[in-house]
Amino acid sequence: MQELMNVIALWLSVTLGLPEAAELPEVRYAAPRQMAAIRYGQPGVGMDDIVAIYSEPTQTIYLRHDWNSRNIADISVLVHELVHHLQNKPGTVYSCPQEREALAYEAQERWLQLFGSDLESSFGIDAFSLKVLTHCVPH
Repeated sequence: MQELMNVIALWLSVTLGLPEAAELPEVRYAAPRQMAAIRYGQPGVGMDDIVAIYSEPTQTIYLRHDWNSRNIADISVLVHELVHHLQNKPGTVYSCPQEREALAYEAQERWLQLFGSDLESSFGIDAFSLKVLTHCVPH
């Protein structure tokens, strides 16, 4: 896993201009409900669609317990979460959580395209859904 993350971190730095990682995050595996509990503070009943999260305070990426390093779509999830780790630098401010997602989804899409896939075919995320996921909503 360490070698894979090193390659991805280098690719993200070269491709998207993200800073090189001084330290890579820890990676753990969990069920979707456990990940929902980590993110929202309570077990996520009905949140079986969570595939990964990044915990900024612990600098840990949580991947689904069935994550497979031989599956390009699964690796793209690691790419997405590693972007969040690299975004976690002092002084970086985002207007909303969705703004932070834009670069992560861009990286994930670019990674998938390297292997002839995309977010829509791999995860059902079409252009409209991507817009909703990556743009701040006024309160």
